Amino acid sequence: MNQQLIRNFCIIAHIDHGKSTLADRLLEVTATVTRQAMQDQILDSMELERERGITIKAHAITMNYTGNDGNRYHLNLIDTPGHVDFSYEVSRSLAACEGALLIVDAAQGIEAQTVSNIYLAMEHDLTIIPVINKIDLPSAMTEEVKIQIEDLMGVNEDEILLISAKEGIGIEETLEAIIKRIPPPAGDVNAPARALIFDSIFDNYRGAITYIRMVEGRIDKGSPIIFMSNGQQFIAEELGVLRLKREPRQQLQSGEVGYLIGGVKNLTDARVGDTITTVKHRASAPLAGFREPKPMVFSGLFPSDADDLEELRNALDKLRMNDASLTIQPESSVALGFGFRVGFLGLLHMEIIQERLEREYQQNLITTIPNVEFIAVTKDGTEHIIDNPTHLPAANKLDHVQEPYIHAQIIVPVEYVGNMMTLAQDRRGVYKNTEYLDTKRVTLHYELPLSEIIFDFYDKLKSLSKGYASFDYEFIGMRRSDLVRLDVLINGEPVDALSMIVHRDNAFQWGQKLTSKLKELIPKQMYEVAIQAALGSKIIARTNVKALRKNVTAKCYGGDITRKRKLLERQKEGKKRMKQVGKVEIPQDAFLAVLQIK
Repeated sequence: MNQQLIRNFCIIAHIDHGKSTLADRLLEVTATVTRQAMQDQILDSMELERERGITIKAHAITMNYTGNDGNRYHLNLIDTPGHVDFSYEVSRSLAACEGALLIVDAAQGIEAQTVSNIYLAMEHDLTIIPVINKIDLPSAMTEEVKIQIEDLMGVNEDEILLISAKEGIGIEETLEAIIKRIPPPAGDVNAPARALIFDSIFDNYRGAITYIRMVEGRIDKGSPIIFMSNGQQFIAEELGVLRLKREPRQQLQSGEVGYLIGGVKNLTDARVGDTITTVKHRASAPLAGFREPKPMVFSGLFPSDADDLEELRNALDKLRMNDASLTIQPESSVALGFGFRVGFLGLLHMEIIQERLEREYQQNLITTIPNVEFIAVTKDGTEHIIDNPTHLPAANKLDHVQEPYIHAQIIVPVEYVGNMMTLAQDRRGVYKNTEYLDTKRVTLHYELPLSEIIFDFYDKLKSLSKGYASFDYEFIGMRRSDLVRLDVLINGEPVDALSMIVHRDNAFQWGQKLTSKLKELIPKQMYEVAIQAALGSKIIARTNVKALRKNVTAKCYGGDITRKRKLLERQKEGKKRMKQVGKVEIPQDAFLAVLQIK
């Protein structure tokens, strides 16, 4: 394959700016997909992706297109996930390309993730082609959005493409711009083979299927190959290019994008970002940028029926086959029995996994409060990684706790700046600076604890800005904070699944709100139920669920008052015994109560 006729590119955009729709039109115009086989969001294979209108799993496809110069080009579209949770996968997809189409919605303008994607593409030295989509909408602000792009990227107005992916306007011009502006790949075909894994999926019959970009050299069918991060060796049983279906080839060489099947039984052996080389002509160094995906949010998943534990284990194992970023550890809880502690890349990732477990595997789950990973340093200097609040060392042994911080970008219209600053300060945010995108919109930069944004921060952001604010963040490191464990006690018994780590200044407020919320959700018993919030041995909040009362004196139609007193005393003794042996059933809503606290 002549490298001069290859173009590797991706499409980057904020959520709902039309990335998948543009991909559909490109496939249509290049006749990669017939009109009969065409459907909306054709590269989004998951039902959840279609429903939510977001890309969760990256995809790739090869298109053939004859340009105005008469040459037949091979265009490799490497699609990228569309959410900040999957930023590492996005970075690996960008590393596999020479250029990117940057899509901006004409009705919404530049959003927080648009800015983040631009900087990420610039870091990888990609040629960026700015595209304004949805120009056919009545609410389109095409001229204003042009000015925003010119100011942010320093491009000329004539470099910006105007399209409507839905109506098919400007698609031919976009394909010509890809050919003319994006440079061809520049790897040496005769060098030792180096292939970047930018995605991998698991097939029950073939094992892990890796999607690769050949950076240098060539790999032939049947060649012994090696994964450079772990030294695992396999045979290239099948390789080829990616259309809607896999097309086998005898060889992949520098510049090409395709797939490789090597009998890899475990997806964790084929990590995104790893480098594949051949055993015969082994490369001296792997490609830069590989790292292990690190979970940021943790939650306990328990079956509502203890007999379903094995089914839940099997379901999680199957999901992990297609998602190596999931971390799963067995966990036991006094309140909920046996289950699993699962690590996710972010809140959206957690939501998707839970929904897939319920839909695809028919699991009835009890989910504990999501939390982040802390580092607890004890007085002897030992560091403990804490992904479950119940594992936090006792206060007399603890020196300090560190928590993850993020750098947040909030893009918002000028009139809502005050609301956003108040929200960020309420969440212990540290103000950094403000940048004006134009006369109507600004970017606020804050440093925030990750634990403060995993509950309802995004919902608040949208409601306080009437839906106009957008938000993006990146992890910046661990910082020391004054954190304590808040325990919840039901009738004096701690409920470990409701424990949480909070800032000391907010503990009293959290305790009061949580006990009040639980009072609404825990059903009445035949005896009074005490709900308490505690910091160590100190009770900081309490509320009671009143007992259901039976009128035991109803059968007394007169006589001495002592008869009634005797019946009431007997009832009181019975309730006391009941309280000692009775167990309060805590509904699933109670474990999610913390998410509804304002």
